[in-house]
Amino acid sequence: MNYQETIEYLYEQTPAYQRVGQSAYKEGLDNSLALDKYFRFPHKHYRSIHVAGTNGKGSTSHLLAAILSEAGYKVGLYTSPHLIDFRERIRVNGEMIDHQFVIDFVKNHQAFFEPIKPSFFELTIEMAFVYFQHMEVDVAIVETGLGGRLDSTNIISPILSIITNIGFDHTQFLGNTLPQIAAEKAGIIKPSTPVVIGEVDNDDVRKVFVKKAEAESAPVVFAEEQMDNFTSAITPDGWILNNDSYKNLKNELGGWVQNKNARTVLTAIQELIKQGFKIPNHAVYNGFANVVELTGLMGRWQTLQEKPRIVCDTGHNEHGVKYIVKQLSMESYDKLHIVFGMANDKDAATILSMMPKNAIYYFTQASVDRALDVNALAESALKHGLTGNRYSNVESALESVKENANENDFIFIGGSSFIVADVLTLLYKSKQY
Repeated sequence: MNYQETIEYLYEQTPAYQRVGQSAYKEGLDNSLALDKYFRFPHKHYRSIHVAGTNGKGSTSHLLAAILSEAGYKVGLYTSPHLIDFRERIRVNGEMIDHQFVIDFVKNHQAFFEPIKPSFFELTIEMAFVYFQHMEVDVAIVETGLGGRLDSTNIISPILSIITNIGFDHTQFLGNTLPQIAAEKAGIIKPSTPVVIGEVDNDDVRKVFVKKAEAESAPVVFAEEQMDNFTSAITPDGWILNNDSYKNLKNELGGWVQNKNARTVLTAIQELIKQGFKIPNHAVYNGFANVVELTGLMGRWQTLQEKPRIVCDTGHNEHGVKYIVKQLSMESYDKLHIVFGMANDKDAATILSMMPKNAIYYFTQASVDRALDVNALAESALKHGLTGNRYSNVESALESVKENANENDFIFIGGSSFIVADVLTLLYKSKQY
């Protein structure tokens, strides 16, 4: 098999939550433990940092990877989902996993894994662990898929755990209340291992983390209580952060939500320094200022074009959309155009009720089985005062919005990671990206 045939084989043989949703979800760690034993526990050959949370996991993980690589460490990074190429999930110092390694991994070991029928995520996270050992990384940053307690990544013994925030998402698996969801995320807290908690705006959620940390004798640090005199501001040069430790820290990642992530990252850096990591100030500044180039991060308030300005963002749940709407309210434009689609397992009514009513909508659906039907989306949107035309795919919606928008207008593309993935794939293939 060549690379593309190998990827299609993985999708066909191992159900992928990214594509089909709930039917691909496997509760429990049995398969992950079996795979890990077969490959002789590769993650034990390097240090790991474990990152969970409802939103911000990807940005936080990429920022940490950028900073640590600038500090001179060889850094493995596992994140999901990918937007254009599967290999985005597995990187070392920003470079994606080699095509041939993916091919050989599947070819050489399919006789073992086919009988146990792992999910796509279970198999690919083990691929990452094996690749990081092969590349002799110093440290691996591992992002959970969903949850934490029963997530396939939760077989590692990290030196630091990070939980970015808690919001409503994947409630069919994680619970219907914020404390229930927090308890699942808190499952990554390990004995005597420090844990950084990012954003907490619910006392009951805070209690869940404190109780779990005490049970594990794990030192717990709340990022919002750290970084004295922390401020952020948007300037002509972009977002500038300030605190007592770092002055005029430029954050390449835009949007209000990144200020929360930045505070979490800076708190994590302090904890790593306490553990003996050598992280000079220039590494922090360079990592924040150049995270996209250093790690390949995409889809986080990403500007795709100017005049008219086109921005995409992967925020797709109530917690993430809250910050997107806030950011949109700060932008200047003549007219606001929104290309919008959702996954069929999200709380469409709640999210649509939050979206700006002063926008022209281009309702569409992504090219995955999990996409919410465009007609159902548009009809639900109408109940919330949102109006616009319907498009059967992202490409036709993008063509229409470009025809209709003037150079002083603003075009936002989002509602789902899959919508952003389709747009980036289109732009990449047309060499505009």
